[in-house]
Order: sequence, then C-alpha cells, then structure tokens
Amino acid sequence: MKHPNYSGIAHGSPAQPGATTPALLPAVTFAGLELPTEVLRTLSELGVREAFPIQAATLPDALEGRDILGRGRTGSGKTLAFGLPLLTRTAGRRAEPKQPLALILVPTRELAQQVTQALAPYAEALRLRIATVVGGTSIGRQVTALRQGAEVVVATPGRLHDLIERNACRLGRVRITVLDEADQMCDLGFLPQVADVLDQVHPDGQRMLFSATLDRDVDQLVRRYLHDPVVHSVNPAAGTVTTMEHHVLVVHGPDRYAVTTEIAARDGRVLLFLDTKHAVDQLTRHLRASGVHAGALHSGKSQPQRTRTLAQFKNSQITVLVATNVAARGLHVDHLDLVVNVDPPTDAKDYVHRAGRTARAGESGSVVTLVLAGQRRETSRMMAGAGIEPTVTKVRSGEAELSRITGAKTPSGVPLDGGPAVARPKNTNAPFRGLGTSKGTSRGAGGKSRKAGEARKLAEARRAALVRRNG
Repeated sequence: MKHPNYSGIAHGSPAQPGATTPALLPAVTFAGLELPTEVLRTLSELGVREAFPIQAATLPDALEGRDILGRGRTGSGKTLAFGLPLLTRTAGRRAEPKQPLALILVPTRELAQQVTQALAPYAEALRLRIATVVGGTSIGRQVTALRQGAEVVVATPGRLHDLIERNACRLGRVRITVLDEADQMCDLGFLPQVADVLDQVHPDGQRMLFSATLDRDVDQLVRRYLHDPVVHSVNPAAGTVTTMEHHVLVVHGPDRYAVTTEIAARDGRVLLFLDTKHAVDQLTRHLRASGVHAGALHSGKSQPQRTRTLAQFKNSQITVLVATNVAARGLHVDHLDLVVNVDPPTDAKDYVHRAGRTARAGESGSVVTLVLAGQRRETSRMMAGAGIEPTVTKVRSGEAELSRITGAKTPSGVPLDGGPAVARPKNTNAPFRGLGTSKGTSRGAGGKSRKAGEARKLAEARRAALVRRNG
C-alpha cells in the first residue's frame, strides 16, 4: 500500500527510466526514521518535526543507500530529502585532502549557498565539514578548504570542473552524489560537465537525482548513471498548487511602467522578473528614485553583491527584488506572497519555476503576469502548456482593481539615493525603454511613436540646414 502523499511517475509522462524498484513505505515524522540522535536533536531544536511529502517518500530508501529519482517542484523540501541521508551515511568517516566523500551538484551559486546553509546545522552536529565551491568567489579559498579536507562538497558544475582541472579536487572517493535541479543544469548547457563528474565518482556509489521535470537530457542521465532507482513523484506543479493564484493583467503599453511602479510600492515584498540584465538595472534605478526600496539580481553582478542583495531581501531591508531568471530556481524566501512577470516568460517551464518562488511549503501566494493586448495569445498558449488557467483582468495604473489584486499603491517619490524626485508616470508617457519587452518582440505602439517623433525631428533639422545653405 502506498503512502497517500506518494505517487509513482505515471506511464506516459516524459522520459521514464526503464526499470525502477518499488518504494519502501514512507515515514511521516522524522522521529520514526533511523536518523542519528544528533540529527533528531537538531531537527527538534529547529522546530522541524513533520516531514514534507518528498521527504517522507524518499528518506527511507535514501537511508538504505538506494539510488533515488525524485520529482518535486522547488520549495517542496528536497534539500533535507537528500541532505539528511547523505550526511547520515557519511558520518563517522574522514576525508583526505582534496578527496571529498559526498558531492551535491547544483546549477546556481544562490542554490549552492542555500543548500549549504540548510545543511550546516546537521553537518556540524555530525562533525562533518562542508565546502561550497562556486564561481564569483575566491578560488584560492576553495582550494584551501579542499586541501584541509571536506567530507561534503556543494558545487556548481563550472567551478568544480575548474578545480578538478587544477588537480585541487579528486572525486574517486565520492560514494554519494546528488544532482539537484538536474533539468536546469541541462538547460544551462552543463550536461557534458555533469556527465564528466559522474564518470569520476566511485562507480558503486549512491546517486540521487532530483528535478522538477524529467525530460530529454535529464532522462539521459537517469538511464546512464542511476542503477535500479526508486522513483518518487510528489508535490504538484505550480499550476495545481491550490494556495497559488494566477493573474494575467492586460495593460496599455504606455501605462506598463506606471503599473509596475505602483505594484512595487505595495506593502510587503515582491519579486519582479524581467528578461535582460539591462532592463533589471534600469527598472531598479527608477524604483529607488521613486522611493521604492529595490535591489537588482542578475548574472552580471559579483557574487558578494548577489549575496548581499538576497540577504537584504530576505530580511526586508529591501522590499522589491528585480531579477532575471537567475532567481527562478533555488531561491527560497519565507512569506513571499507575490511574484510578477513584468516580461512574460515564453516557456512554460520558466513560468513554473518563477511561480515556484511563492506559495512555498503550504503558504499562499499570487503570480501576476503583465501583458500587452498583442501578447495575450502567445501568453495563453504558454500558460496552457504549464497547466495554468489564470484570471484575466484589464487594468490601468491608479485603479482600485489593480490594488485589489496586487496591493499596488502610489510610491512616495522621495529618492533613496539622492537626486531629483521622479514624477509619477502618467498614462500618456512613452513606455519605459527596455521594460516589458520580450526578446525578439517589438516595443509596441509607444516605441513606434518615439521612433516617428525622432524621424520628424531629423527631417526638420535637415530642412533648416538646407534653408541656411540656400539663404
């Protein structure tokens, strides 16, 4: 009999492994598992008693040392699902210099740091050393940490590859390997590096692969590297989370800037997604000049900047995080109840992962997507692919309906970084350059009007010059 929270991956869903072992009956509380006393004590001290569905489903098999194939959306509790058995099964062993015993591979720096922070209390209780290996930070310090010995390494593929090339890390003694957010690693082009890592770890070791989707390149990894995996699929996709609301707000092109600014000025935190680094920086500057405590997050920022901005957002020093898709995976912020797609994603998978930043761990939240009239059909197709049926509403800045859905309000207009106050955008203004324009699409009527105005000015200047010459 299966636990009510468990459902094996159904036949006909993408890319299933050829052979799987039936799962053990999952436990529901941590106290009922064969976890070390130190781990149970730490869980209790942190107030963690009941296991999330993905944890209840996978922990018994993972603690037995079996290969695991887990599918669950971000925010489902995967970190402890793989982290507790990895630490438990590594406890009591000591790593040689440069030779870790367990490896957790993740796609982004933010996720690596988040995993390290989540597992640190349990590792400390078991006297295990963790080294975090990511780009954007001192490689020298990472070399030193590995040389001193670290039982567990949490790494991004690129930096780990660099350290292996420098002979600063050897993986032959790694007997437990975790791939977290495997689909994103493949989407980012890391498949060759991931495969190279899996070719170097101990061939008889345990492998655990967790992913929100199991398709294409992920299936290659499953078939090649997982041995008779136990399959668990728990937690619904973003479109079927009952505590998550989905809204499409149809806005007039020139009004999109004002709508975005008013949403950002709401009480409470909000995460705004845009397509490009330039648009993120430009909107962030505007919001701060309007009196909104906003910070920017994208791959062009240094790692210390990214870490500081995330910390400020989590402790509410800034209330608005303006980000590219770098924030769509692995970012966990407690009580984040609103995500806004200022630029609508064109891919259903991107929508699901952006949406997954809210309504986490049973909390409620809303996902709002701003679209122009000409984007509605494409956005509807994308959302249908994600299994979403949104509520569609036409809105204008300053309207009660916009405030009802998002909590939008007029910003103070008092600049946070000095300089003149920014006038509140009006409906007649041209659209914000770079804001709300998806890659490969036109800027809409506002952009055409601006170009037409520039052409008129140029023609008038040429006529004036001709008059001067002939006069």
